[in-house]
Amino acid sequence: MYKCPMLFDTPVRPVARVCIDSPLPHLDRLFDYLIPDELADSVVEGCRVKVRFSGRWVAGFVIEVGTDSEFGGKLRPIDTVVSSEPVLSGEVIRLARTIADRYAGNLSDVLRLAVPPRQARVEKETPREAAGAIVEPPVTAWRRYRLGEEFMGALASSRAPRVVWDVLPGEDWPMRLAEAAATVAASGQSALLIVPDQRDLDRLDVACTQVLGPDRHVALSAALGPAKRYRAFLAARRGAVRVVVGTRAAMFAPVTNPGLVAIWDDGDDSHAEPHAPYPHAREVVLTRALLGNTAAIVAGHVRTTQAQLLVETGWAQEVVAQRLQVRECAPRVVPIGDDADLEADPQSQLARLPSTAWRAANGALRNDAPVLVQTPRRGYIPAVSCQRCRTRAACSACHGPLSLPGSQRSAMCRWCGRPAADYRCSSCGSTRLRASVIGSGRTAEELGRAFSGVRVQVSGGDKPIDIIEDGPSIVVATPGVEPLAPKGYGAVLLLDTWALLARADLRAEEETVRRWAAAAALARPASQGGTVVVVADGGLPTVQALVRWDPAWFARRELDARAQLSFPPAVRMAALSGDGPEVADLVARCELPDEAEVLGPIDLDERTQRLLVRVPRRRGGELARALHAASAGRSLDKSAQVVRVQIDPAQLL
Repeated sequence: MYKCPMLFDTPVRPVARVCIDSPLPHLDRLFDYLIPDELADSVVEGCRVKVRFSGRWVAGFVIEVGTDSEFGGKLRPIDTVVSSEPVLSGEVIRLARTIADRYAGNLSDVLRLAVPPRQARVEKETPREAAGAIVEPPVTAWRRYRLGEEFMGALASSRAPRVVWDVLPGEDWPMRLAEAAATVAASGQSALLIVPDQRDLDRLDVACTQVLGPDRHVALSAALGPAKRYRAFLAARRGAVRVVVGTRAAMFAPVTNPGLVAIWDDGDDSHAEPHAPYPHAREVVLTRALLGNTAAIVAGHVRTTQAQLLVETGWAQEVVAQRLQVRECAPRVVPIGDDADLEADPQSQLARLPSTAWRAANGALRNDAPVLVQTPRRGYIPAVSCQRCRTRAACSACHGPLSLPGSQRSAMCRWCGRPAADYRCSSCGSTRLRASVIGSGRTAEELGRAFSGVRVQVSGGDKPIDIIEDGPSIVVATPGVEPLAPKGYGAVLLLDTWALLARADLRAEEETVRRWAAAAALARPASQGGTVVVVADGGLPTVQALVRWDPAWFARRELDARAQLSFPPAVRMAALSGDGPEVADLVARCELPDEAEVLGPIDLDERTQRLLVRVPRRRGGELARALHAASAGRSLDKSAQVVRVQIDPAQLL
């Protein structure tokens, strides 16, 4: 019997929408591929595949699986399922797309940051068993902060409070964050905690083990080996653990049913991703909180201008200590450098260690307490100049800066490593050198002579010290690698403060306060004799913020100044870097918002220029879309060179 073909049901073919791994902006979209019958059970949302694209094999992720396609032509089938493991969750896919749009980048670039390289052997291992129940911890320590107890109560009841937490000096912040994560996990939700570096991660890892119990969380960072990192990633993706801690490599970690995201010390440069599209961990964390309606913590000893903006716009609440608590916990801060100090001690301006600093250090050592000395520069003498005319000493071969690597070694070039034993000044002909900048090595040598018989240690980026023993000793450290003292330091000396304050950087003062506070927070309270000596004029706002231990005051002041000058974060900015004509071509193609202001270009070197585009914050999304569209148009032209596009770059100068 004949049946009209129109009465037959149209065959339904399953279709996968795939994000291919390509850096080209004009390919930043999803492509439809047919799912062959033999792969129907293997192709799932979030899995890795290989497809044929433009005559070659390319890797990709399956973003969606459906039964229809808007493409009018013939669809190609998926060739290979690399792994049926769904490494991407729907929450991470939405987050990645939002971050790509916010930073004028490609989805594939963000997914490359979100998902670590596959380790087939790890996928075949027996899945990790789900962690047992987590008991809600006591939160008495949070009572020292205004709204602290209420915040923890909101976490326990699965609400979504968002706070900026100003941490007291001497506070065991890893334990407090671990308590917050445990409170969320006890309610059946997950927590993600982000810290700047491995040293902070090690401390947080230990605290989470103590509060949560063993095997109830994973630590995720780029420092792990490929297998360990992927194993930790899968444990989080499969829901075996409810708490994930890590560095910026974990900011896209696929936690299930997230209830809390937190970031510690968001002003640290380590939170800025150096790969396209250059997202900042703070923005990823806050975006996760917004998209998932989860609780959020932005914590630190100081408050960044971005965190202050969250408070002033009402997006987050302050969790701060009462002034009485601050006075009980903070050390005594003594500035040196104003007119009164110079009159009382005329030689202090020239001395490497002013008499006030020497007395503070000597008093701490006599009380069997360690002393911390923070100096901004590592090495022995990182910069030298002519003894006679003060001209910067340069290499005769490459004209790079000369340095002195040790007391018994001759000067050498910091660029090419060539010895400069036959140095002669190009201006006056003198052969003698003087130190322009003193490094941590030379500082330790001088302190060893000043305090004979006292052990002097150096903690730097190449050889950091995590913790020191109790007792009289001196530690010379560069910012960020100050070791912990079990009972706190008796004295903290902040030397060469001009090196931080004089930097040509929009965030110079904010970064200075952050680095000083990180060291000062390791000192004992004033009631126990803890003293911080900062070699700088006490009238400077940066010094006042430390003396009063009032990070909120300084953040408000700094944000107000940025707003008056139309600087980030009061506005949104984009930095375009590349060959001069290429940058100009990108701007010419870009349909900038009406209120956009173009600044520059300026020459970075002989060929590279940089141009800034500034818009009000409400127009930031339009700016990112316009730049991405212009980049996509240029990527179709094979002769066009790449122009680096950074939204809200960490460095503007």
